[in-house]
Formats: sequence, structure tokens, C-alpha cells
Amino acid sequence: MTRHDPTLMHRGLLAVRRNTIRRLLNTIFGIASLRDGQQRVIDSVLDGKDTLAIMPTGGGKSLCYQIPAKMLEGITIVVSPLISLMKDQLEKLEELGIRSVQVNSSLNAEEEHAAIEAIETEACEIVFCTPERLVSPEFIAVLQKVKLDIVVIDEAHCISQWGHDFRPAYIGLSSALQAIGKPPVLALTATATDECIADIGKQLGRKLNVINTGVYRPNLHYGVVQVTNPQEKYQQALRLVQETPGVGIVYAATVKAAEEMLEVLEAAGESVTIYHGKLPAAERKVNQDLFMEGERRVMVATNAFGMGIDKSDTRFVIHLQIPANLESYYQESGRAGRDGLDAKCTLLFLQDDKRLQQFFLMKHYPSADELQLVHAAVRGLADDGAVTIERLDEALQDLADANIKVCLKLLKDAKLLRQNRKLEYVPANSEPKPGVFAELADVYVQKQEHDKEALEQMVSYAVSGFCRWKLMLDYFGDTVDGFEKCCKCDNCRNPPAALLEDIEIRDDEFDREPEPEPTGPHYEVGARAKSAKYGVGVVVAVAGDQVTLEFPDGETRSFMAEFLKPSRARK
Repeated sequence: MTRHDPTLMHRGLLAVRRNTIRRLLNTIFGIASLRDGQQRVIDSVLDGKDTLAIMPTGGGKSLCYQIPAKMLEGITIVVSPLISLMKDQLEKLEELGIRSVQVNSSLNAEEEHAAIEAIETEACEIVFCTPERLVSPEFIAVLQKVKLDIVVIDEAHCISQWGHDFRPAYIGLSSALQAIGKPPVLALTATATDECIADIGKQLGRKLNVINTGVYRPNLHYGVVQVTNPQEKYQQALRLVQETPGVGIVYAATVKAAEEMLEVLEAAGESVTIYHGKLPAAERKVNQDLFMEGERRVMVATNAFGMGIDKSDTRFVIHLQIPANLESYYQESGRAGRDGLDAKCTLLFLQDDKRLQQFFLMKHYPSADELQLVHAAVRGLADDGAVTIERLDEALQDLADANIKVCLKLLKDAKLLRQNRKLEYVPANSEPKPGVFAELADVYVQKQEHDKEALEQMVSYAVSGFCRWKLMLDYFGDTVDGFEKCCKCDNCRNPPAALLEDIEIRDDEFDREPEPEPTGPHYEVGARAKSAKYGVGVVVAVAGDQVTLEFPDGETRSFMAEFLKPSRARK
């Protein structure tokens, strides 16, 4: 009897797989080979493992599901947060000859019927949908009748960032996955802290094989410019746009700031357009196309623009205000330099902008009373029929729809409710334990505290004198062999005076042409300087033309040197 060596058999199957992948890369995608990270993700998916792939922007995440979709027999579902992103991906796949459809609210009745029919007859290989569509009972009923290979969650950080707030469908994905037969999951994102990774796994109800290829992109040159008022901020942004060749994006935290920035750039004769959520859909599409096709050099936008947008030759990204956390900043600034060439990422920091993000963080999360109210509603409605989200919305009209869904998720986590295959809610037979609703509500008290800490870390990045890339690598818990500093960011190229004693001078330090001496007053650490608004303070750091003062009230504030005057101590 011949005995087969399992190791040799595995190697043989692996060789067949690799050969198939190479053939697909050459014949369909026109690519010579995969990157190491891509190969590891594809192997994990083909092995049937639930996988979380953390790969930097431009790292080729889409191939990680497109290759398996061509190799497996059934349908691949891709859950995508934005309809515009789906359309872009769908068009690319159609050009490659990969049979794909999308199911979302942008389709008319005829188009949706054709898409559903293609799924029912398994005439497509990839299906794009929003999280809201995946959790709908009608769509689940369609998917239950077909063979599904994998479910891909694109931009998976949204599960953690949005699921608890304005996109509650994200926290319903676990139940939807259960209802369609528990297919393997591939979650894709460019960034994820340890807390975010844990939350993604928890919300999906899966133990994920995490493959992290790292966040470091040496072609991105980071910098922060301290400003003292909004008008100075717009002028600095204009200067950066005018000084930087190539196309770029200017991000604003509010529609008002985006529109004001647009006016400044237009008045200066810049080729510019705008994108934000309050524009009509048709106008957003026109403006996006103008930028993507090179008809406009600069896009001024809120964070509604950019996710999944592949404008690889973007040479600069400017932020008018600090984002809520470093994850968001990395995601948005990382839209620069996707072609691998050098690009600039600049944050304009005004201390007052912190208040704007603090306002955004003032969300109304569920209270113990609201959790108890939702639980009682489910139990009451269950006495006379199936409990659907529509019936709950009608019964709980004083509660916001998003809050109801978050309450339902918390109640499910506590085993006080469950969902059947039709996604109807079924109350548990046992009575809730005393204090359980307060314990559940405390989960979101802790989340608010975490959000506040993340904002403080974003502010710390903005005012720090250390290497910008080192700060981000430390934040994401990432390590790069031999990395000490990037030597390309503003702090590496022009370190604050307080840090100079810690910086080594390289052998080639004096081979370069000397820079011209700055004009105007020169400030040293320990000297006194006066601000017209805040009075006299002591200089605690100097970075180029940026001076940081500490005032008698203990607060530190940063200024452009030209807006300060030297002040002598009184005798």
C-alpha cells in the first residue's frame, strides 16, 4: 500500500495554486507578480480563514479578493461604504472581463431587477452592496439561495468608527453573516489600532487571522504649520497650494470652511473644485470627475470625498483642521502619493479647532433607561407577531433609528435578545439581571472616553517636536526595522531648538549650501515674547518660524514668529 506524505501533497497543491494565481495575474490583471502581503492574504482567504488585512493605501487590497473570486466557484460579496466607490470598482472589473453587479439605492427598478436576477442565476462572480443592503431581510433571502464563497468588508475600519454612530448597519453585519450561512470573511483596511482590530472582530463575531503589512510609506513627507487665526490658515493653505506642483486635496472639517477655502483659491486664480455632502449628487459627480480627469488641479472637500478614490498622482494633501484621531488623518493624508513618488501631507493647526472636534464627539449614546425601553418594546411586540425593525421604529418614535439599532446590538451581546434567520428579534425567556442595563450603557461611556483620548493624541501629534512618522508608527503599534526617524518631515528637517541636544549630526551635515538667515526677531528657549491677544509668555520651543509660548495660566500656545514681539523681563 502506497503511503502519501501529507507535507508533499500540501506543497503540490500550493504549487498548483501559485501557478493558477500567476496565470490570472498575467492574463487578466496584467501584473507580473504579487507583493508578499497580497500573497499571504490570498492564501489565508483560499484556506477558508476569516481574515483581516491591514495594508497601506495603494497596497493592492482589491486584488486580495479579486483573485480568489476568479479561483472559487461561487459568488463573492463585497460590502462597500460608498456607492461612488462601488461604481468605480465595478467599472474597473468590467474592463477586466470579471462579471460583476452592484445592488444599491442608485439603481432604478429595471437595473435592480437585472442585478438580482444575475445573483439568483449565479451569472456574476462579484456583487457589490452597502452594509444597509446586506442586513436587509429581502436581500438576505436572495443570498440564502446561492453559493457564496466569501464576504469582503471593504474599508473595515468603518465597522468600528461608524457602526456605533451614523451607520448602525455595520453592527448588524454579524447577524446577516449568520443568516446567509456563515461564509468566510475578508476585512480590508489601511489602518487599525489594537483596539480597532479587537472591535472589528467583535462586531463581526469572528476570530480573525490578522495580516498587517505595516503603515509606513516613506514617500509621504508630513508637516504641521501652526496658525493663530482662520484667515492666516486660509493664506497658509493658499501658499502651500501655490508652492506645490501637481494635483492635490484640501480637506476641511465643515462645509462652511470648505466653501470659504474655495473662494480664497478661486480669487487667486487656482484651478479648483469642491465636494461635500450638501451638494446635489449630480454636482458632486461632475466635480469629482473634473478632478479625477485632470480638469481641475485642486479638490477642496470634506471627508465625504476620497474613500477609495484612486488618484495616484496626488502630490499634496492639506488639512485645514485636525481630524478626530490619527486613524482618520492617516487615511485621508494617505490619499497622496499612491504612485510611490514623493508627496506632501500638511496639517494646519489652530488650537481652537480642537473645540470643533469636541463638538462632533458630543454624541448621544444609549442610556440605561433607553436600553430598558427597547427591551420592553421587543417583549411586548413579540406577544402579537414577529418583531421587525420597522415595528420597533413605529413603537419607539421618540428614539432615533440609529440609537434603537445600537440598543438592539447591546441587548443581543448581553443574550437578552437574539435574531432568527429572517433577522426578526426574539426576546430571551429569562428575566434581565439587576443592573444589567446600566452595565451595558457603560460600554459607550467608555467609548466616549476613548474618543476623547484619541483626539488628545491627535493634538499631541500636531504640537509635537518629534519625527511625525515615528509618532504615527508608535500610535499604530507598528515597527520598521532600523527606523529611528524619517529625515523627511518638518521636525526631522528643522527640529525644534529644545530637541537639538538629542539629535546626532550626520557626516554629510555640512555638505549642503547654508540656508539664508531668517529675518526679523530671533527667539530662543527661555526668552520672553509677547502676543497681542494673550500677552507675555516664555518661549518653550522653536521650530523654524513657529514659536511655542507658555503663559502664566499654564497654557501653551504656538504662533508664527512674525506675530510676536520680544519682551524683556521687568526689573
